[in-house]
Amino acid sequence: MRKSSRVVVVLVLLAVVAFLQADGYAGGRGGIDREDIERFEKSFVPDPVTKAVMNAVTSNDVNKLALNRQMLNAHTNLFNHRIKTKGITNQKSSGRCWLFAGLNVLRPKVIKDLKLNDFEFSQNYLFFWDKMEKANTFLEGIIELRDRDPMDRELQILLKSPFPDGGYWFYVVELIDKYGVAPKSVMPETQNSENTRMMDRLISCKLRQDAAVLRRMSDKGADVKQLRTQKEEMLEEIYKVLVMNLGTPPTEFQWRFEDRDTVVSELRTYTPQSFYREIVNVDLREYVSLFNCPTRASGKLYQVRMTRNIHDREDMIFINTDNDRLKEYTLRSVLSDDPVWFVCDVGKENSYEDGIMSPGIYDCESLYGVDFRLTKEERILYWDSTPNHAMVFIGVDTLQGRPVKWLVENSWGTDRGDDGLWSMYDEWFDEYVYNVIIHRKYLPKEVVAILQTKPEVLPPWDPMYSIIR
Repeated sequence: MRKSSRVVVVLVLLAVVAFLQADGYAGGRGGIDREDIERFEKSFVPDPVTKAVMNAVTSNDVNKLALNRQMLNAHTNLFNHRIKTKGITNQKSSGRCWLFAGLNVLRPKVIKDLKLNDFEFSQNYLFFWDKMEKANTFLEGIIELRDRDPMDRELQILLKSPFPDGGYWFYVVELIDKYGVAPKSVMPETQNSENTRMMDRLISCKLRQDAAVLRRMSDKGADVKQLRTQKEEMLEEIYKVLVMNLGTPPTEFQWRFEDRDTVVSELRTYTPQSFYREIVNVDLREYVSLFNCPTRASGKLYQVRMTRNIHDREDMIFINTDNDRLKEYTLRSVLSDDPVWFVCDVGKENSYEDGIMSPGIYDCESLYGVDFRLTKEERILYWDSTPNHAMVFIGVDTLQGRPVKWLVENSWGTDRGDDGLWSMYDEWFDEYVYNVIIHRKYLPKEVVAILQTKPEVLPPWDPMYSIIR
């Protein structure tokens, strides 16, 4: 063979190898072949005990089989410090946990100040305005991104979820600041505030239709002023659909109450804003958002893009810190009878029937003989865990000054958990609690000072973005 021919052959072989490597074929095609299947079959030859477990697993709920009975038997629902609260709220089939938890933080103060047997805010009232603001924020986002390619990552995030139920603590802050609050009797729940799927689906469809119209107008030369004029007409339709589903939010109402001594107050007229000032009177901007996200630097301020519910307000901002500090500040607040709003991954190692959150409450490792463990950092990086549910800490059980377990007020009614309450063991806090909201009076000055620094801005595809969905 001539030297030139050998060179050609070598070059062809190198090209083939490069092609296979580029296509992910280096070392084989990467698929499952017959040899692999035979090896799998040989690797698992069940013994009699494993066969019995297989029979049980194929015929039963895995959670019931894996429930750790020793842990369940050792559990008690006793807490040596408990904030006085009344009643359990119920968000039903909606994604309003953040709103229920936010208002549940404020309920004990109203009940105590007015000496009431019970009290509940109208979640539906603030939910209405949250939905209206989210529709406006979505359409403003479409106007802002009008020149982007349809496959643009930020535009895709916007279009994927134009009208979510989900939210965050500062949604509560901004909504109350703008719209005030009302008692539940003034604007009670409706079928579609408690079951939001169809309403959300219809309005999401309408908003996507509106997005298409605005982008077509922009393509034909419409400027921002013209697009916003069109947007106002679009919002009128959204308002109409919301009123038909949720009712008309009050601008003024009359209210009186009966206290524990059966004394009835005078009938007074309020606006939602005056009701908040006179009856609640809490400065919510004094609360600080603290995260434990081990994928990010501790002691630093962060802000996540595209997380606001009201267009002309700020995106979500938080201080990242370590778990020990998170628990230290939470403990200070609870022991001072100030409830703490928090967000966790509620689906992990949680016995819904018993109201117990504890690592190992389901012993799936023993059931399957497989290791499923990940660190908190790995869960975040590989999307095994995200912050997805807001609740309230209303108590703690301590031993020698350290928390053993935390008392949690949920918003799922009384049929789940321990009559609507949960016991969260301290180890579960370490693994699955991501965010707490603490009044700045419980924080060291050096932590509060971080709020004055310039935040690092995170993109909306960061795992912490999922907190608002």
